[in-house]
Amino acid sequence: MSRTRESTATGSAALGEADRELLLRLLALSTAGPLETGGREPVELWEAQRAYAEAAAELGFRVVHHAPAGPEALTGDEVPLVVREAVRTVPGFLDCQPNMVLRLGPDTLPRAATVMFNVHLDTVAGGGAVSFDGRRFHGRGAIDAKGPAVALLAGLRAALESVPGLGTGTGVLIQLVAGEEGGAMGVFGTRVLVGQGYLGRLNVFCEPTGCRVLPRATAAMTARLRVSGRDGIDDAPGAGHNATVLLGHLAQHLALALPPHAVDGQVCIAGLHTGELHNKVYGTGQLLLNLSYGSRASGQAMERALTEAVRTGLAGFRSHFADQPLFAATARDADRLTTLEWLKRGLPALGGRDTWAEELLLDRAGLDPWPADQPAFTCDAIWLAQVPGTSTVVFGPGDLGANQAHAEGEFAELAELDRYSAAVTRLLTAFAHHRPDQGTER
Repeated sequence: MSRTRESTATGSAALGEADRELLLRLLALSTAGPLETGGREPVELWEAQRAYAEAAAELGFRVVHHAPAGPEALTGDEVPLVVREAVRTVPGFLDCQPNMVLRLGPDTLPRAATVMFNVHLDTVAGGGAVSFDGRRFHGRGAIDAKGPAVALLAGLRAALESVPGLGTGTGVLIQLVAGEEGGAMGVFGTRVLVGQGYLGRLNVFCEPTGCRVLPRATAAMTARLRVSGRDGIDDAPGAGHNATVLLGHLAQHLALALPPHAVDGQVCIAGLHTGELHNKVYGTGQLLLNLSYGSRASGQAMERALTEAVRTGLAGFRSHFADQPLFAATARDADRLTTLEWLKRGLPALGGRDTWAEELLLDRAGLDPWPADQPAFTCDAIWLAQVPGTSTVVFGPGDLGANQAHAEGEFAELAELDRYSAAVTRLLTAFAHHRPDQGTER
């Protein structure tokens, strides 16, 4: 069967002056959550979501949900320990992090006639000054993901001008979620909205992919190696347990042992901490590891690999340091002192080929594919894994690394946002013309 790309819409999908002003307004609002700031800064997510809803209302969108998740959402093994602890210790933790859902089209439209876009308006902490020089936006969230959120509206506006039935026979949902950053993994944001049924036949997560269609998303698990020994002083360093040397040895060992097991994910070894002083031997400390994976099977294999690597790492430490007077006590007690704890694990991963989505997005809409040999990354799209009757992709402008998404100087080029807006218009055009409920699903 021959396949042709959909013609692009006639309306301009470029960001207009109002769009640029909206983005600058969103960038000026502080939306880093308590997991990023420790609860020491205000969280202006309510304000950011309302500002976005006001702009979307001009296109016909209405608010169908605006509320934080309830505490009942934070049960089960999938909830990271950092979230469970924050709920107990940070006043108003959930109340300051609401989720919003906007709908275009009647409530009666079936899922098969609906596209859902997911955008997180929470950000990591920090970031430089907010600015726009006519070419480039600077500010926390410029590319991750306030810039994509505004570009989405520009693409929707152009599609409404050119796609018959959009907003009447074809519906659009926009999820504006909290809890994507800070290690929350979307458990009180996207996961809650998915559970409430705010889904489409096609679900698009607006994360930076260079305007390439990524049909996969890794999940991540976080492990903590904790050493609990006794301290010593610099005058008698061998009398205590040296957590710094033990954890440093394990960090190097794991850095060599674990990457071969990361067949569809990444190994991040970080967060080694024992103390601040130079004249003390620290007997306690911790080492953190973040391990991403592309399937539950590979995640479980990585769990086993870490357990084994810790065992062999401890054996190696005993062998290397048993005869060293300064570290003999630490070597002798290493197994007893060291514990492996899981702060987060068991999350789903999004994967598998979807021929319907490939045909719609690559062939009909003319979008570019994510390179098959390039690894995916972790985002909230994992919560659509194995949801029947849905197709899910990650698709957004820019690049997490190149645009300094989690670093100082985060930016988004106006040209890349315009490019994404035009791509959104093509995507909606293709979906409206080839909806599965019209009998065109392959």
